[in-house]
Amino acid sequence: MAHLLVALTSHGYGHAAQTAPIVNTLRRDRPDLRLTLRTDLPRPFLATRFQGAFDIVPAPGDFGLAMESALAIAFDASAERYARLHTDWDRQVEAEASALQRLKPDLVIANISYLVPAAARAAGIPAITLCSFTWAQIYAHYFSARPEAAGVLAQMHAGYASAGLTLALEPRMPLDDLPGYRPIGMVAKRSTADPRVLRTHLGLATTTRLVSLSLGGIDHALDLGNWPHDRKMHWLVPKAICPRRADMTAQEDLPFSFTDLLASSDAFITKAGYGSFTEAACNGIPTLYVPRPDWPEEPCLLEWMSANGLVRPLSLAALRDGSVRDELDRVWQLPRPAPVTPEGIATAAAIIDPLL
Repeated sequence: MAHLLVALTSHGYGHAAQTAPIVNTLRRDRPDLRLTLRTDLPRPFLATRFQGAFDIVPAPGDFGLAMESALAIAFDASAERYARLHTDWDRQVEAEASALQRLKPDLVIANISYLVPAAARAAGIPAITLCSFTWAQIYAHYFSARPEAAGVLAQMHAGYASAGLTLALEPRMPLDDLPGYRPIGMVAKRSTADPRVLRTHLGLATTTRLVSLSLGGIDHALDLGNWPHDRKMHWLVPKAICPRRADMTAQEDLPFSFTDLLASSDAFITKAGYGSFTEAACNGIPTLYVPRPDWPEEPCLLEWMSANGLVRPLSLAALRDGSVRDELDRVWQLPRPAPVTPEGIATAAAIIDPLL
């Protein structure tokens, strides 16, 4: 029985959403494939994405960025965490290598840890990187002026260079300087749900507009209780911010996956993120997004989404006070996009399978 270890950065849900369709395809062809997930993401969420049994081990040092909210980075806290991690880098690599040797995987996939590929090389275990950007790119964008940045970036680049192969998912930031660079198509989950089933479950009329809201798995303090009531609208929102209102339902309280909820909606409100944009395009859902002008991945995501989906910006002020109906009406007046095929799933699985 082959053993696959997948290291998933716990910064939001996008890295897991990118990886799960590929792993699920591998397991359909290899039903006895043992799976270990190295992550701090919650098991209930992972179980909605990864099919079959899996083990979870914690992921020290793979935090991505500290966040004040889904839209605001905690810059000082992030820089300090990276400085602490890299002050004792060799010991971190050694500890992770020992953990990998105990787990004995046949292959490691990292999305997008650089510590894990470095440790895998030290442990003599093959590793590949699966990503649409790297933390080295993000760190350089925000923290390159710090006095410790040169040393931190050198260790980051060395970690990524430890992987023998890089599967670069579309849409992506420039990644062609990474080892074994292999550009592949978009990866996302496509729903097969009949939207009428969700509407029946919620008791909604066919004329009621259904809108999903998600900011990528990171908490954001929105007071949805103050949003305007609209008899022709119903909202699917994260449970953590769902008020007691007849026109709002917590996503987690419904017996449907997030992708099925999204695919059964008339529109999606989100931020620019790989998983959010690709799943919306993959399921043909018009999308409003709250811009993050300083997020370095946003330009490539917007370019791709503009060519493959239907997307319009929504101001943060409108998100906060719920004045979103005008923008929704504008997007609903446009032709609904055809779903995009996630061609990268089969390509990635075909590349990975012989390595197991």
